[in-house]
Formats: sequence, structure tokens, C-alpha cells
Amino acid sequence: MNKTISIFIAIAIAFSFKSIPPATWSLDDAHSNLRFSITHLMVSEIEGSVQIHEAALKTVNDDFSDASVSIKGDMKTIDTDNDGRDEHLRSADFFDTEKYPSLRFASSSFKKVEDNKYEVTGPLIFHGITQTVTLDVVANPGTNPWDNKSIVGFKVSGKIKRKDFGIGMDTPNAVLSDEVFIKANVIFVKD
Repeated sequence: MNKTISIFIAIAIAFSFKSIPPATWSLDDAHSNLRFSITHLMVSEIEGSVQIHEAALKTVNDDFSDASVSIKGDMKTIDTDNDGRDEHLRSADFFDTEKYPSLRFASSSFKKVEDNKYEVTGPLIFHGITQTVTLDVVANPGTNPWDNKSIVGFKVSGKIKRKDFGIGMDTPNAVLSDEVFIKANVIFVKD
């Protein structure tokens, strides 16, 4: 085969790989959750949850090394198993959910660390403030046995500082720690 034809074949192959559209994945909201915990009075943890309103995943590579993920949580659904505390957290003293009803995260990078472990980095928009955060992700791909669709579960963990987002600025760290631990379990189904 002559050299010119080989070059054209190589270019055609390269372009065919680059033109592969990303696979889209939909949220399985019945089996996904977004949770948090914060230290109270330096002796115990208060845990809570926020409902996930929307989430999306796009990938080209099977190993998720190029994944793009976004998530939106509804701050008005905050639940800490105490109605009075939840109402206080929705107020302007903390989350001000009338003014800032949701939190949003969109990845700017999804980097493979080892095997099925990743680091996802991107802007978190929360309480009207945008901060770049990095979270740890464990990806568990599989197949749903009822419909044979491809699925993946992401176990996400990390921490943020509430004061970086202007939350409870008048509340001392001895009452509520500045560090808030985030934990999410999110399942996506390949479209």
C-alpha cells in the first residue's frame, strides 16, 4: 500500500473516533440520594438530605475517564428529621431557600485515579456563591437484570466549608462545624 493511502486511512480512522457522539445517561431518582453531615456542639453529627431534582451523565469512554456529570439539588426539601430545625435551615439565617432554592454542580474534569476510583472537580453553586470543589467518586458499572440496560452507580464523598458559601456566618464553629461532609449515591441508566 502506498504511503499516501496509508496517511488518508489513518486520518479517516482518527476522525471517525473523534466523531463518536457521547452516550447519555439518565438519573434513576428512585435509587439516588444526596446527604450531608455536620458536627453539632463538637460532640455529635447531625445528618440530613436534599432531594436531587436533576442529574445528567455523558460519556464516550467505557471507563468513565471522560465523563461529564451535572446535578441539581432542591434546597427546599432539606430534611434533618426535625421539622423545626428544617424550617430554621430554610430561613435567611442559613440557606435562604426562597432566594436560593437549589444547589448545582457541573464537572469540569472527571479524572481516573485508579481502577474504579475518580476525582470529579467543578463549580458548586450554592447559596448564591460559586466555589470549585473536588470530590471522590467510586464508579460501579453493571447491567440492570430486569431490562438489561447499562447502569452505573456513583458513590460520591467529600467535604466543603459552610462559611465558603456564606452559610450561618453568625453561628460559631463550636455550635456547628465549618466542615460539612457530603455523601451522594447516584445511579444513572444509559439511554
